[in-house]
Amino acid sequence: MAEKILIVDDDLDTLKLVGLMLQKQGYQIVAATNGPQGIAMAETENPDLVLLDVMMPEMDGYETAKSLRANPSTANTPIMMFTAKTQLDDKVTGFEAGADDYLTKPTHPTELMAHVKALLARSRTSSGSVVIASAEKRAFTVGILSARGGLGVTTVAVNLGSAIQTASESEVIVAELRPGMGTLGQDVGLPDPQGLTRLLQASQVDLTRQKVKEELTTHDSGLHLLAASIHPRDALLLEKPNHVELIVNRLVYLAPYVILDFGAGLSKLTQSLVKLCNQLVVIVEPVPNTIMHTRELIAELVDLGISPKDIQAVVVNRIRSDTQMNWSQVQAQLEHPVLVAITPAPELFYQAVRAYAIAAAAQPDSLPGQQFTKLATLLLDIEKQPS
Repeated sequence: MAEKILIVDDDLDTLKLVGLMLQKQGYQIVAATNGPQGIAMAETENPDLVLLDVMMPEMDGYETAKSLRANPSTANTPIMMFTAKTQLDDKVTGFEAGADDYLTKPTHPTELMAHVKALLARSRTSSGSVVIASAEKRAFTVGILSARGGLGVTTVAVNLGSAIQTASESEVIVAELRPGMGTLGQDVGLPDPQGLTRLLQASQVDLTRQKVKEELTTHDSGLHLLAASIHPRDALLLEKPNHVELIVNRLVYLAPYVILDFGAGLSKLTQSLVKLCNQLVVIVEPVPNTIMHTRELIAELVDLGISPKDIQAVVVNRIRSDTQMNWSQVQAQLEHPVLVAITPAPELFYQAVRAYAIAAAAQPDSLPGQQFTKLATLLLDIEKQPS
């Protein structure tokens, strides 16, 4: 039986032209002239693909796509946006709304047919596997970063993710967004993780939610991980900021909670990604130089438009030393509240790495385990507060 394509476009000339073109290729065509009509027809006609315009009266293509994704009967129907809106922000908005592909008008018929065939082929290939029903609500997203390297950003990210998973009884994704500089994979028993690298090497058209989900690894603890590679040359992939933003905008619809490991510093990419987060956790070591750098980092985050109340300082004590400052001293010099302090426990974290485990999950009753639980609980309380 011929595959069925639903075209939703308020321009009658486009409907006729594209419809005839697809009919000549053997496809069955149904058409709608606005969003509500398209939604109704998608439910009754059960199309194999929806070809969707963006600029329409009553309900634009973005809202139409969101409605299709929110409806269980159409949640997994492939959607291609076919529109004259060509800006990158338009494309990102389209993908966020649930589009699987985005093609701009005008285009050559051959290119349109290639995209239609490719999207239908991907749909057929994935029909026997688990397909993600897009969520209407974005994940509560926490970004972790520090002013300097070597302060335990990845350790905090994965242990906080585990603690949030336990406290919320929900799925959590931890993504290490540092290609070529990965440590998470080795810590949890993935010696050469390539998921993030493959996503960054893919075309934007192929970065669907299902594609991103397929590159996640589920740890024994239940955490879903996107670990960065250890190959230094992969760091060049950070020169694809649009890819990274698109990956993040896919991740935030795959689980209720997403933890993003930004590593050290405030690169141009990190400056754009922090704006996608609900909360930022800034790691600080209780020594004067690091406190000074962290104070400047917080000030620059505020300059980027991040509210100070959405920036949470967390003190990480990596070694036991009387020369380090206490909580109140750090807070005074930092000129910013400290949410939690993590007690030094090098033996605990070393043993966890040797067992490819996560310390907060393996020993939740330990002092660091309790402190990560406290941090998770405080962040979950913040999530519940009205925005």
